[in-house]
Amino acid sequence: MFQRKHGETTPILQRLIHPERVMAAGFLMLILLGGVLLSLPVSAKDGQSIGIGNGFFTAASAVCVTGLIVVDTGTTFSLFGQLVLIVLIQIGGLGFMVFATLVMAALGRRITLRGRMIIRESMNTATLAGLVQLTCWYSLLAAGIELLGAAILCVRFVPLLGWGKGLYYSVWHAVSAFCNAGFDLFGQYSSLTGFQHDPMVLLTVAVLIILGGTGFAVISEVIAGKLRRRAASLHTRLVLISTAALLLGGTAFIALVEWRNPATLGAVDGAGYRLVNAFFQSATMRTAGFNSIDLASMHDGTKLFSALLMFVGASSASTGGGVKTTTVAVLLLSVWSVIRGGEETVVLGRRLPAALTRRALAIVMVATLLLLTGTLTLTLAEGGRIPLIDLLFETASALATVGVTSAGTPGLTAFSRTVLVPLMYLGRVGPLTMAFALADRQRQQKGSIRYPEENITIG
Repeated sequence: MFQRKHGETTPILQRLIHPERVMAAGFLMLILLGGVLLSLPVSAKDGQSIGIGNGFFTAASAVCVTGLIVVDTGTTFSLFGQLVLIVLIQIGGLGFMVFATLVMAALGRRITLRGRMIIRESMNTATLAGLVQLTCWYSLLAAGIELLGAAILCVRFVPLLGWGKGLYYSVWHAVSAFCNAGFDLFGQYSSLTGFQHDPMVLLTVAVLIILGGTGFAVISEVIAGKLRRRAASLHTRLVLISTAALLLGGTAFIALVEWRNPATLGAVDGAGYRLVNAFFQSATMRTAGFNSIDLASMHDGTKLFSALLMFVGASSASTGGGVKTTTVAVLLLSVWSVIRGGEETVVLGRRLPAALTRRALAIVMVATLLLLTGTLTLTLAEGGRIPLIDLLFETASALATVGVTSAGTPGLTAFSRTVLVPLMYLGRVGPLTMAFALADRQRQQKGSIRYPEENITIG
């Protein structure tokens, strides 16, 4: 009963361990701990507590790498509070199991089977072998990318802020960008609007966002040269193609609609700078919470399009949110296959399993229901004070863990802000754990009773 091949676990152990539940509980514990720490008077610059409600909201936004804020980060939090915040962002972006594994490895502790299963699910790998080495590699890769990004930002921040503050801001914002969190320290809820004419800052932050949202497995394959040798996995190729399409399509749409808007791109002097800002917004709208233009002044069409970008989000096993690029790609390819009359979904010379399409459909449908329910709830809670498109924008931002706002999160009612917290939490752990749970259920159902087949009329 307990015999198994190398790298596999028994069904009994799988049913007992429930890695998805452990991950969900781990994120929840981080939010609770972070909320308490951020609510302490020592976390505030003026020594006055921001309140337990605001503390938990900020902690949830940080752990879920969202970026929605109810208090201004740069002017409210002390150095202690800012350090707590960036640690929560780093752990939330990379995953708490990565940090637990690193600590245990440093202490010489053995990783148990239970721990390896949880790590495997959180890192979206198929085997239990070599997980500790893989975790260390991913951590070093993240640290290297963040340090490189910080070094580039230093070129701008050090002359502007001085050596000490410039170095601190460079590292802090590099971590926030790579983890797709979108928190900033520039104060007055300004984000990066002060750098509209600084391509080095905007493009560096955008690249960090894109790399963090691409996923470690994809970056590793690119570094290993598999893409150049045409040995890259289907996942990597599909991620790169869909990411490029979304970035270019988003840039073109935002530039086209907002080019002459005097409150957004129209306020940026120079065609080149406008294109950079359009590209930056295309990158950040999908998963991070930075902005370089006034989002409240965007046309309604741009807000709706941005909400769609948020819904798609980043790629699987990355620091970003959303239903993920590959999930949407699988659904679109399946629809195209049906339109063409095909019985199987084929992409880049590979056939996709039917179970994969069903899981993708389930994830998108659940996320859609959450989006609609959240928007409806906010609409009722705000009583018509805020336009529907702005509330949809806010809900999508929370659910997809993006962090941008056009309505102004601090101006929402206390009840609306309370609604956003579970949306951020579900957006971070929901699609991931649901994907694992569905895959596990399908494995367990193999060999079970099959009922007679009968068609119904649809469409």
